[in-house]
Amino acid sequence: MDIDKLRATLGDKAARVEQIGGQILVQGDCLEVMPLLGKVDAVVTDPPYGVGLTAKQHKWFVSEGEGYTNFDDTPENVRAVAVSAISLSISIARSVVVTPGTECAWFYPKPDDLGTIFNSSGTGSGKWGFKCSTPVLFYGKCPYLASGKGRRANSWQQSPADYAEKSAHPCPKPIGMMTWLVVRGSLLGETVLDPFMGSGTTLVACQNLDRNGIGIELDPDYFNIACKRVDEATRQPRLFSEPKPKPTQDTMTLE
Repeated sequence: MDIDKLRATLGDKAARVEQIGGQILVQGDCLEVMPLLGKVDAVVTDPPYGVGLTAKQHKWFVSEGEGYTNFDDTPENVRAVAVSAISLSISIARSVVVTPGTECAWFYPKPDDLGTIFNSSGTGSGKWGFKCSTPVLFYGKCPYLASGKGRRANSWQQSPADYAEKSAHPCPKPIGMMTWLVVRGSLLGETVLDPFMGSGTTLVACQNLDRNGIGIELDPDYFNIACKRVDEATRQPRLFSEPKPKPTQDTMTLE
């Protein structure tokens, strides 16, 4: 993607547009930026959950900050912003992979498939005890089936050691989790959009996995963190490689 042409296309809809390695980072409102991007291969994103999340709620987050600074993490705003962005994503991407959290998951359009990320150690506390899974909503076509590359599992077991990197973002995602999501939603060399980039974990995964990422983030502080992390990823040896699929055979049914 031509970065100068993109800056001209976005105009005043983007406060900043940076290209770092194979990744493009846009500071702006995703609902204003996305319609100007055109088609992408995949959208992989972890939108706000609508639970009033703050940085102080989990021990592996830093204690500074009071949650999202440019987004009220309420169910009402999830409907207005996050659900609207996913509806738009479905219209511009072949494959859409979303981790919506549990409280507001039913706000989203009905998915074409439903997976989960399972962590036996728990990912938080809920009304029925420790939450041990994160739902994954799949929309559109599986990139592997669509290209004749066979089937892949639609769920993943997270290692208890796969903690999020500490940052000033209230809800950073572990790199192992986002690596699996990016691999699951896209193929080598494809363009992956994250409309809720946050601290940039999706684009770090894209840089590690030879995908062309586009991330959108409204908050300037989170945007700066994402730029720094992606820049560091371009300078580091590859810590993750795309897992080789296990051979599978579909069952033949005779009628």
